[in-house]
Amino acid sequence: MAEIIQKDGTWTFDGDTVRIVPGSDKSVSLLRKTLGEIAVPLEALAGISFEPGKKSGRLRLRLRDGADPLLQITGGKLDDGSDPYRLTVESDRGGVAEYFVDEVRNALLLDQVANGPVQRYLLAGPALPITVGAGDGTATFDGEAVRLAWNWKTEESKSSGGARTIPLDDIESVEWLPSAGLENGYLRFSVAKAPTKAPPKYDPHAVELWGFRKDPLMALVAAAVVARLPHPYAPAPARPALVGAVPAPGGDDHDALLRRLRELADLHQAGILTDDEFTTAKQAVLKRL
Repeated sequence: MAEIIQKDGTWTFDGDTVRIVPGSDKSVSLLRKTLGEIAVPLEALAGISFEPGKKSGRLRLRLRDGADPLLQITGGKLDDGSDPYRLTVESDRGGVAEYFVDEVRNALLLDQVANGPVQRYLLAGPALPITVGAGDGTATFDGEAVRLAWNWKTEESKSSGGARTIPLDDIESVEWLPSAGLENGYLRFSVAKAPTKAPPKYDPHAVELWGFRKDPLMALVAAAVVARLPHPYAPAPARPALVGAVPAPGGDDHDALLRRLRELADLHQAGILTDDEFTTAKQAVLKRL
């Protein structure tokens, strides 16, 4: 087993799972402390690296696209301090960090783990129930519905309708954006029955964020919801065959083959199929037409 213990946190690897426990030091971000321990299965990893420095180095895990709902919703917009897959390593522990990297890389090679996108979440996301108060509201998610409650800072046009409860089945998508410069951030839920183009400040299905300490925690609420929505890279379900459909002379249903071509194109566009894989699969289908 490989292990590295730092003020920033502790990482261990047993050959199958990287376990990340945030440190208790006051410099550790509130998001990482709230998220708690993370167990990253080997199949979710795309790589690992160690970047040495004069005063301290940096150990980083790189996850496969689509493996973690938190990374999916934040889209690279988390600051380094809130990134749970980064560990600050003291200069005298660089050798331990390099050994940790070698152990994980060797396991990835031995298990022949692919580094491309995945079609389902390999991490469960934040634990439920989860409640976060930040910006102009408080968001709660229990696995079945999101509840948004407002505070004294909320615009009257938004708070006048009272707290909002949004069933999970009504949520089409979730968007989280941190504040940057003079631009406020937000957590927004797109609801099928209530589409709107209103700014987050006035949208009753959004919490506006102003860049305060607790703002990043709203990303945890977003990740918990996203983990229970359809995966963005999941293949589209196959359409049922039409009753009475007549197969093409070659033995294959012509419409089914055309649908397969469209499915392959969608998988290629989503990055699930490489250029070579797409070309090979497409040629195989065209030969059967």
